[in-house]
Amino acid sequence: MTSTSWPDLNSLELFVLVAEHGSVGQAAARHGITQASASRRLDTLERELGVPLLVRSTTGSRLTDDGRVVVDWARATLAAAGDLMAGVSALRHERAGALRVAASMTVAEYLMPGWLMTFRHNRPDVDVSLQVANSESVGEMVRAGDVDLGFIESPSVPGGLTSRQVATDRLVVIVAPAHRWARRRTPIPAAELAATPLVVREPGSGTRTALERILDRNQMAAPLLELSSNAAVKVAVETGQAPAVLSNLAVAGEVRDGRLRDVAVAELELDRPLRAVWPRRRRLAEPAATLVRLAEQAGARVPQTGDARRPAGQR
Repeated sequence: MTSTSWPDLNSLELFVLVAEHGSVGQAAARHGITQASASRRLDTLERELGVPLLVRSTTGSRLTDDGRVVVDWARATLAAAGDLMAGVSALRHERAGALRVAASMTVAEYLMPGWLMTFRHNRPDVDVSLQVANSESVGEMVRAGDVDLGFIESPSVPGGLTSRQVATDRLVVIVAPAHRWARRRTPIPAAELAATPLVVREPGSGTRTALERILDRNQMAAPLLELSSNAAVKVAVETGQAPAVLSNLAVAGEVRDGRLRDVAVAELELDRPLRAVWPRRRRLAEPAATLVRLAEQAGARVPQTGDARRPAGQR
């Protein structure tokens, strides 16, 4: 191998994932590619390096003796590449005095304003721009380099990204005061919730994805209505025709004022993490690191009503 044929960093990262998971299939899923594509990349890497790296079998993949040596070098190479990219990014954006952020709808509407005000107090030299999208789109923007940092509310971390949990949110079932569920004195069974057509957020929304994960999307009734904002969902629910499931942060005001009721549900864990995300292989650099730290500090104080744990008749 000459100096003009360095191994591909994505292939090195894939190799490290195989070493960590013991499976090409699991490594491919974490990398966001098919198993067949992963196998071809690993074959190419072995040819480029000129040493066997893996022994494949029906039960998984294990490293050869050479592979165990190479994987440590690969980790060091990826860390160095991450430091390079983080350093260059920090130089570029600190010089420009700018931080580009994308946040999912719930985070952007109910948490980000406070976080950014605190950030501006701590870093008045940095201009911050915020884009608002659903969690899936935020992940795509971070991967593409369109923003420096993202905040998502989906239950899993998109491929190719590193994450850090900054807060915990709770999903709640909401209905209009006139809805029959508002008069129940016992929690709604999970099966009844799943069988009920709901007003839901659009596909790609972290709230929608979390709900489908909790209820098992294959067992859920078809939505009554899909809407692309929390505000629109709340207006639809106020008509009294159907329930919805939204973040406690998004409905706390309406529940407090009596315009909506939150209904307890049995047998379900409705808490979910809120995460900061940035590209894998890049160290979290300033000024993004400051915003994440401030979000973590504020996240520990995110209020929860606790009403979703109690039957409607007990409030």
